Amino acid sequence: MMRVAEFLLRKPESTIAIAGLALFLYFALNNDAFLSTDNVQIISQYMIGMAILAVGQTMLLICGELDLSMGSVYFMAPFIVYFAKDAGLPLPICIVLALLGAGVVGLINGAITIGFGIPSFIVTLGMLLAVGGFTLNLSDGFPKRAPSGGLAVDIFGGAKFSGFAWVVAITIVMHVILTRTRWGVYTVAAGGNPTGAREAGVPANSIRARNFVVASMLAGFAGIIEGIRIGSFDPGAAVNGQKVFDAVAAAVIGGTLLTGGSGTVIGAFLGALVLAILRDGFIIEGVSAYTFNMVIGAAIIGAMILNVFATRARARLRRVST
Repeated sequence: MMRVAEFLLRKPESTIAIAGLALFLYFALNNDAFLSTDNVQIISQYMIGMAILAVGQTMLLICGELDLSMGSVYFMAPFIVYFAKDAGLPLPICIVLALLGAGVVGLINGAITIGFGIPSFIVTLGMLLAVGGFTLNLSDGFPKRAPSGGLAVDIFGGAKFSGFAWVVAITIVMHVILTRTRWGVYTVAAGGNPTGAREAGVPANSIRARNFVVASMLAGFAGIIEGIRIGSFDPGAAVNGQKVFDAVAAAVIGGTLLTGGSGTVIGAFLGALVLAILRDGFIIEGVSAYTFNMVIGAAIIGAMILNVFATRARARLRRVST
């Protein structure tokens, strides 16, 4: 029993995995429609954008930063694809151009945050409004038809589970980067002990800037594949922070600390999955959307409290083992 407890403490994402399994079993036993192929597809679609945003946000949170502008980039990138496609470029090239545009936003966020020492919360809040306004002007405030038909469209969100496949692939790649590369080690060091990291020669500013760019590009990619899946690029919520708030919720529920230095990409994925299961299960059960928001709020607060206790327990466990 002690070994199980130790294992769970060493894996921050274990708690949300257990919670997700419990929710899945509850809704599956309560309603026969929950396990239908169509409903499983709906759950996977609910989590596509949220999970990709959460993965990017997790990398930033671990290194002690936050990007509120990811939601606006999520809506901006699809319109770069639209106008590039309208100019006659192939869809893959359009997506590359859109990701470069998203990356520029992340680079600006990082440059201002690091160069001027302004908190990323303030910088990216301003960028949220600036990029959202740019998107509304670019689109005239009206939705545009997304590309349709063809292999490229199917690959980038058009096929039934292609969006979810991208979520899994991105999660695996970013998990490997965080846990198996110098970039990942430096990310944790930059957020956990900035002073010590600088004294040890960790290029903390470079790592933070890199994570801003990656997070922004992931946000843009999430918006593109979601828009293609739906069949429409809609700028309506370009200045609404709901997308990024969902991403932060998924990351925090998945075990990432807002104070930096600790978190997992797998946890962010599981957090998004749990939120998707909750939303879908509530809809099937006929529970009000207002109640869903109450549950999410309580889950975020509960997850933060649990993370604090888990962090202290892990520290005690390390002291005992040494």
